Amino acid sequence: MTVDPRAYRDAIGHWATGVAVVTCDGPEGPAGLTTNAVTSVSLDPLLLLVCFDNTSRTLPAVRAAGRFAVNVLAAGQEELAAIFASKRVQAEKFEQVTHRIEHGVPVLDDALAWVACDVAELHPAGDHTIGIGAVTHVFRAHDGVPPPLLFYRGRYAST
Repeated sequence: MTVDPRAYRDAIGHWATGVAVVTCDGPEGPAGLTTNAVTSVSLDPLLLLVCFDNTSRTLPAVRAAGRFAVNVLAAGQEELAAIFASKRVQAEKFEQVTHRIEHGVPVLDDALAWVACDVAELHPAGDHTIGIGAVTHVFRAHDGVPPPLLFYRGRYAST
């Protein structure tokens, strides 16, 4: 049985996900992309999974850097998500947002939370590469912050 890729995409789009920006400090400076393919893998050891499109300019930067951060976005940060989803030059993306380097990775100042990881494994998977990160540092915002930005049925949403 052959499944139409568009039908698959429409069906899986009913699974609501969070929205994050994955960042690293590559050989040519900070790099980053927007993704919703992020999940916790293990608590012992602490492992996080991120999927990278094989054509992404961020993937080679992550390979070279050996580490990355996952920045969890808040409701209302759709424009920020769009910037990092764009094909803009990496430096231009970071000119649009305040950020700092923590534990060797760029982290976004207004993220709800961020998780810094060392690359533990990279696995080819079709048109993507599955990255497994060993968690080295975490930050979470205090209570009372906006809810997370969600992605549902091809659009940004919030709780």
